[in-house]
Amino acid sequence: MPPTPPHVQALGEIPLIDHHCHGVVEQTLDRPAFEEMITESNWAVPGGTSMFESQLGVAIRRWCGPVLDLEPHASAEHYLERRAELDPRTVNERLLRAAGIDRYLIETGHRGDDILDPEGMATRSGAAADTVVRLERVAEQLAESEPAAAGYPDLFRAALREQLRDAVGVKSIAAYRIGLDFDPERPSDAEVRRAAASWFTEIEGGAAVRISDPVLIRFGIWTAVDEGQAIQFHIGFGDPDVDLHRCDPLLLTEWLRLTRTSGARVLLLHCYPFHRNAGYLAHVFPHVFCDVGLAINYVGARSPQVIAESLELTPFDRALFSTDAWGLAELYHLGAHLFRRGLHATIDEWIAAGEWSAADGDRLIRRICGENAIRAYGLDRVPAFPAAGGAA
Repeated sequence: MPPTPPHVQALGEIPLIDHHCHGVVEQTLDRPAFEEMITESNWAVPGGTSMFESQLGVAIRRWCGPVLDLEPHASAEHYLERRAELDPRTVNERLLRAAGIDRYLIETGHRGDDILDPEGMATRSGAAADTVVRLERVAEQLAESEPAAAGYPDLFRAALREQLRDAVGVKSIAAYRIGLDFDPERPSDAEVRRAAASWFTEIEGGAAVRISDPVLIRFGIWTAVDEGQAIQFHIGFGDPDVDLHRCDPLLLTEWLRLTRTSGARVLLLHCYPFHRNAGYLAHVFPHVFCDVGLAINYVGARSPQVIAESLELTPFDRALFSTDAWGLAELYHLGAHLFRRGLHATIDEWIAAGEWSAADGDRLIRRICGENAIRAYGLDRVPAFPAAGGAA
């Protein structure tokens, strides 16, 4: 057997930064609650079927079972029984620490009260953690405080600036709320005030506090540009609130032209099935980065192919790793494992074909696993919640 290439030996030792994820829940979950967290659908699983019968479900049984003292491929029933025998804190600590992720960039805007915050994640995982601010949630918090519409532009700017004091970047869910085919131009303050007045009137009439006005969402994004932020965008695959055809990153092309010299960095998240389009944008715009985060877990055994496709055009110094995990510690562990395995397989193939040297592979791994995120977010200048000591 030939010796293990140097890049393979180093793969598990190279620092790994999950540049987009959320927190874990810390409560005992019954089967329906667990299965709700391993699908992007928000519909109940039809009777007689199970989300364990999917690439993600099979991968959980294969790769997470052994961390909880089960044989690989233990049945879904045995997996959930064993999970319930352990207290939620133990489950979270085992799986998070087994993931080998060194730093988490945690977006807190989605059901933040149901999950551990960045400090809690640092404690459970034994890794460092940072905060990413959701732009749309900043606007909704402002609306909940009943401000005057006339002051909305300056109030939003001040609120965002305050939250950025303890954050490393922002995220927009424009893809969910208005689609990515929005007007790329910066809205004027007068337009923003009119839009805010209309939104506040709807809220006063009993509407839920949920921002969906294109002018206000564009204003939030442009405010982040003015702050020179790392700006994450959801792209592609997601839950049924997304109109997938309006989540192609190519729809951002004109906005990317307008922001190219702004100093902001644009992070395209997940991107599947538009990951080749995202790679093109990263190729032609120097401020664009991308990943295939959420897709890695959901395509499971096919993740090496998706990872390889994502690297066809993407410059290697602008490819990133993320899990987009929310709720289940399994999703962090599995995302990290499948990513490492897929990247390993991709690079091995290129080296075996004589296209790459082992040194090329080692350099690529270091950049994608962590160095690119450090540069994109300026993490070398930002203190995180410190890693808690001691493995579980």
